[in-house]
Amino acid sequence: MVLKPTEKTPLTALLLADILYEAGLPPEMFSVVTGRPEDIADEMLLNEHAELVTFTGGVPIGKYIAEKAGYKRKVLELGGNDPLIVLDDADLDKASDLAVAGAYKNSGQRCTAVKRILVDNKVADEFVNLLAQKTAQLKYGDPFDLEMDMGTVINEASAKLFEKRVKDAVAKGAELVFGNKREGALYSPTVVDHVPYDCELVREETFGPVAPIIRFETVDEAIRISNSTAFGLSSGVCTDSWPLIQRFIKELNVGTVNIWEVPGYRIEMSPFGGIKDSGLGYKEGVLEAMKSFTNLKTYSLPW
Repeated sequence: MVLKPTEKTPLTALLLADILYEAGLPPEMFSVVTGRPEDIADEMLLNEHAELVTFTGGVPIGKYIAEKAGYKRKVLELGGNDPLIVLDDADLDKASDLAVAGAYKNSGQRCTAVKRILVDNKVADEFVNLLAQKTAQLKYGDPFDLEMDMGTVINEASAKLFEKRVKDAVAKGAELVFGNKREGALYSPTVVDHVPYDCELVREETFGPVAPIIRFETVDEAIRISNSTAFGLSSGVCTDSWPLIQRFIKELNVGTVNIWEVPGYRIEMSPFGGIKDSGLGYKEGVLEAMKSFTNLKTYSLPW
């Protein structure tokens, strides 16, 4: 089955369908439905034959689905504001490598990208210096150029939003260390230090290649700052202290705590989902996903 996309249909989804069909997937196992949301969205949510609704995307649409779909199962994978927390005992070279990979991969456009970097003030100067050096070495530009480390973001409006939020943070006391340069939808990898924990740049999900550093004095403060946003998807922690590792695992209000890894680290068997505004249920992680998409039946026998 070959689909002929028109200028009004989502080309990528239709090409994916073509590839799957040509690889042998029975067409009835994968469908692409196109149309204006106002024409098809509510029907998909409310139709009596839809037993489960799953969605990956932004919080406003996710909450609309949760309210509109009513009495049926829902699995929602929404936004994230994921911290990388660096303690004073951390190997800073390794931690800064994680920060670069976590903040800039896919131009920062992942729900589990590093959106906030919380660093103990005792080692923050050295950490920021390393992060700035490594950020400056990245090549960014044409996403079709294989020499580039990073391409554009999704559109110019998003790039303008990142630029605006960084300027707002600087106006509130932050220090621009590197970047915040924009040309259309091309936005540079950006390092911002001394970021107030409650400014828009780090309070909301900034879905782009910004590495904001929030300094803290105590572990209590780090945990409080990490938990202060509406999101609770994933996190990364850089420390070798087993007592502190146990404490972060217990006290961070997130779906995942990764030690010495970026928040986006996972394997296929790992349950993956968030709490608070980051979503409901699990659709990744083989066993948990199977539970989300199946009904449990209990039976008994007389022997």
